Amino acid sequence: MPSSPISSMVMFHLGPIAITRPVLTTWFIMLVLTLGSLMVTRRLKQHPDRRQAAIEAIITGVMGQIEDVIGKDARPFLPLIGTLFIFLAAANLSGVLPGVEAPTGKIETPAALALIVFFSVHYFGVCAQGPLGYLASFAKPKLIMLPLNLVSEVTRTFSLMVRLFGNVMSGEFVIALLVALAGLFVPVPLMALEILVGLVQAYIFTVLATVFIGAAAGAAGRA
Repeated sequence: MPSSPISSMVMFHLGPIAITRPVLTTWFIMLVLTLGSLMVTRRLKQHPDRRQAAIEAIITGVMGQIEDVIGKDARPFLPLIGTLFIFLAAANLSGVLPGVEAPTGKIETPAALALIVFFSVHYFGVCAQGPLGYLASFAKPKLIMLPLNLVSEVTRTFSLMVRLFGNVMSGEFVIALLVALAGLFVPVPLMALEILVGLVQAYIFTVLATVFIGAAAGAAGRA
């Protein structure tokens, strides 16, 4: 068994690569979400039925929130930000299933997601401002701010990772402790709270990623 939340149980090896339990859970979530997306988006119609109308209303609402933060057309950002939220919500909530550990409760998954946001911020920044314009933005409002802006790129990514990991891991730990001490049914109200916390954490992570991308794209001052 793993000795700490930092370590993970190795299930098997693919050559020199160790495949841990969070990785397997992540693959399963990705498979379920991919198949679910294919099923939901099949046979789309010009005149939508109730199911398609509900999906379109959700997408429109998400695009509206992205535009409120970034101040630009949301379509270039929707695939990344929408996928981040859907995956995070599914990953966070997977921990309430019996025998399943949420992959976001292990440090490698939040680290990987934070790195995706980190590189996405710079990608959208370069696309919006050009390579030279984006590099020059690190020296605003004055050249003396250059070291602080560079450090902030690393620290906010680290903060994004630690916030997600800490909240999901601590929630799972408390529920597991209560199950061990009090039995199966006592922690049910806490599990309901954990569902709420998982959704809130997915929302917070996604909103922060949107803010960072919007700042890099020139919609706001650097965070």
